[in-house]
Amino acid sequence: MITSLEYDFSDLGVDENRIGRVLAERDGYPHHEFSGLITELLNNASRVCTVKAEYRVFPVGEWNDEEKTVTLSDVVFNLKDIVFKQLSLAESIAIFLCTAGPGTEKLAGKSMEDGDPLASYIYDIIGSEIAERASGLLLQEVSKAAGESGNKVTNRYSPGYCGWDVSDQHALFRLMPDNNCGISLIDSALMRPEKSVSGMIGI
Repeated sequence: MITSLEYDFSDLGVDENRIGRVLAERDGYPHHEFSGLITELLNNASRVCTVKAEYRVFPVGEWNDEEKTVTLSDVVFNLKDIVFKQLSLAESIAIFLCTAGPGTEKLAGKSMEDGDPLASYIYDIIGSEIAERASGLLLQEVSKAAGESGNKVTNRYSPGYCGWDVSDQHALFRLMPDNNCGISLIDSALMRPEKSVSGMIGI
C-alpha cells in the first residue's frame, strides 16, 4: 500500500532566515543585504510549489553481506558499505519519493531568461530546501507509523550519496512505477521535476 502525503508551504519551515543561512554558508553572501529579495522570492515560490510525498513499505527479501545488497520484491539494490551498514538491521524498508513540483524550476528559468541570475540561484536554493524539508516531514510520518507497531526507523538514504550509486534510482522507481508525485526518471537517473528526493528508510 502506498501512503500519499501533501504539504502546504507553511508546513515546511522554509523561511528567509533558512535561505539566508544557505546563501551565507555556500557563497558568503551577507544575509541582510538580500533579505528583501529572499522574502519576495519565497512569496512567489509559495504560490507555485506543489509539495507531494509518498512511501511504500517492503519486507526485506534478502540481505547479502558479501555483495552489500538488499532485495526487495525481487529488485536488487547495491547499497555499498555505508548505506548497507546503516540499513542492514532493518526487517522492512520504506521506499519514498518527495517533490517540490516544477514551479520553482520554472521561476528559476524565467529569472535567468530575464537576466537575473541571482534570483534564479535563490529560486534553485528554495526548491532544494522545499524538497529536503518535505522528505524530513515524510521521515517523521514513517517513524510515527512504525512506532505504532513498536518499531524504530533509520535516517533516510538516497542513491547518489554515501557511496550508493545513483544508477540504483532505476531499481527504486521500478518499485514505485505509478507514483502519485508525478516524478519521472531519465536515462541518466536524474529525476524530473529536478527538485525531488527519493530513497530508503529502514524499519
